[in-house]
Amino acid sequence: MTEQQTLITEVEGANKAPVITPAHAPGAPSDNPGETAAARSLGLHGAVNARDLGGYRTADGKVLRHGRALRSDGLNRLTDADLDTLVAHGLRHVVDLRSLDEVREAGPDRVPGLPVAEIAAAELSATPLTVEPAGPGGITLHHLPVFAADFDIYVALRDALADRSAEKQHALLGDGRAAAMMVGLYRWFVTDAVARERFATVLRLLAAPDGAPLLFHCSAGKDRTGWTAAVLLTALGVDRDTVYADYLLTNERSAAIIETIVDSFGTRGLMQEPALLLPVFRADRGYLDAAFEEVALGWTSFEEFWQDGLGLDDGVLEGLRANLLAG
Repeated sequence: MTEQQTLITEVEGANKAPVITPAHAPGAPSDNPGETAAARSLGLHGAVNARDLGGYRTADGKVLRHGRALRSDGLNRLTDADLDTLVAHGLRHVVDLRSLDEVREAGPDRVPGLPVAEIAAAELSATPLTVEPAGPGGITLHHLPVFAADFDIYVALRDALADRSAEKQHALLGDGRAAAMMVGLYRWFVTDAVARERFATVLRLLAAPDGAPLLFHCSAGKDRTGWTAAVLLTALGVDRDTVYADYLLTNERSAAIIETIVDSFGTRGLMQEPALLLPVFRADRGYLDAAFEEVALGWTSFEEFWQDGLGLDDGVLEGLRANLLAG
């Protein structure tokens, strides 16, 4: 393994930190939309930011059903017990939004019932690919890589860490540049046509008759996953404050991981200023603000963005409501 691979694997592998104990059984968080991150947790030891969107209420009084739409960080470090937990959820689909470089260096997903070789063949591709289960009722894996071909933040960070030059690291991340990089990423989620199509594909899958339960994820379960969840909840009529609260739960779920990474990079001499990474590792309200601001700049309403920006119609929305809402 190269030094670059070792460094970035440490970032991904910080999921070895102790998992927060769920307050409820996996897949059965309380009906309180304001419940804690621990209550929403799926209880996966290898993916500590894996959680359920169930329980959030919509403006018309309906509630998202538990165990139908799940969000997560990468599934590449799942334990055998984690796989059993996913099987118990009755998953039909897993969507991986990571880029080719992320999969290559962190490893492919572990998905119950799917051959590792077929998963790797799909995820080690820069284009969308699907791995179908061998029999009925199995889990289908969809690899939908979302990354900027001309500037992949993941690759830029990897190279900065591997170089170990304090000057280069500060030049990339210091003086507000890390936060600005993240704001630019969230704006790109909205302005890039290919990215919009990949996010729209997740929503189409969720809306299909056999679309749920579905789990979607990226590496940290924060940015691409966070925007997907924000669009989904907004489309279903969940209020904006709740959308932001769900997005920011990542900070609670990942606090121990972030602390471990930052401390490790400092004590091992990999970075003189490891705190430079905090704007990249943490969810920030301003990042989600930027994405919604970009929607408002390009479209007259969220409904127009749904139809014109994402290419989705009322049928997809009806499918989502049928699959995900109760009451």
